[in-house]
Amino acid sequence: MPEEIYDPDKFVGLSERAEACRVKRLKDVVKLKLRTSHKLYTLKVEPAKADEILKRIKCEVIEV
Repeated sequence: MPEEIYDPDKFVGLSERAEACRVKRLKDVVKLKLRTSHKLYTLKVEPAKADEILKRIKCEVIEV
């Protein structure tokens, strides 16, 4: 089961051990999904904050 993260700083920290970060842009929210070897972590943010977070991510970013 995926686990939703609510803290962007924790999400960026998890990106160090993630394989990839998938970005799904919807109308009013952006979903960021981190795939690690054991779990899928998700974060829902508004589009303006998503760009700031993606600059700090330390793994491959894939737009879906």
